[in-house]
Amino acid sequence: MSTTDFSRLGLHAQTPLWQAFYDDKAIQAYVADVCRFDETYRTLKRTWQTLSDDEHEQTDWLIALFNHLYQHSAMPTLLVHGKSEPEYFAGKDGMPARIEFAHGFFQSALHEISHWCVAGATRRRLDDFGYWYCPDGRDEMTQRQFEKAEIKPQAIECLLSLALGRYFYVSADNLNADFDTSNSTFATDVYAQAHAYLQNPHAPSCLLSKDAKRLIWVCLDMNMAR
Repeated sequence: MSTTDFSRLGLHAQTPLWQAFYDDKAIQAYVADVCRFDETYRTLKRTWQTLSDDEHEQTDWLIALFNHLYQHSAMPTLLVHGKSEPEYFAGKDGMPARIEFAHGFFQSALHEISHWCVAGATRRRLDDFGYWYCPDGRDEMTQRQFEKAEIKPQAIECLLSLALGRYFYVSADNLNADFDTSNSTFATDVYAQAHAYLQNPHAPSCLLSKDAKRLIWVCLDMNMAR
């Protein structure tokens, strides 16, 4: 189990960095591209600030927020409850794309949204973004490849979680590994990437997408007084 303390990146621990992100004019412009601060948005914000800890209520709220932002975007996309496994379905025949997340879990939804943020326009035209998923039970080499590919999406998931005031738990997703995983640097790599994104979201080396910046800002806005 990871001992990396992701709360050290949280709103109270890194207030100046989060405030700078929130005040960033370029990021605010990305938000304005798709987010009309209309009554629906204001209602979603009020709802989040008074929402209980009920997982189902929070998940329904997240679906409503994402769909408000993206169901009428240039590449319309809906966040929907999935079944046992998460899956992405590209838009076809005039129908919007669908991000399906597992078991109705809030964190699963954030995780799949994060992959969508990383994928970009080209891969969003492909089911499951054109990736092949290797399930639990990966060997050591395959696990290293998995972790390398997961650093950026889990770093984005981390920031989305922290912006909403939730804790983040890194997931190596290989419970049935038959090799020693104690030397993995995955958790610290995700932490370092998340910190880099927050510290300098426009750095070419970070390549934090517009959608990631937009969604992190919106999640952060949910906890800001207005």
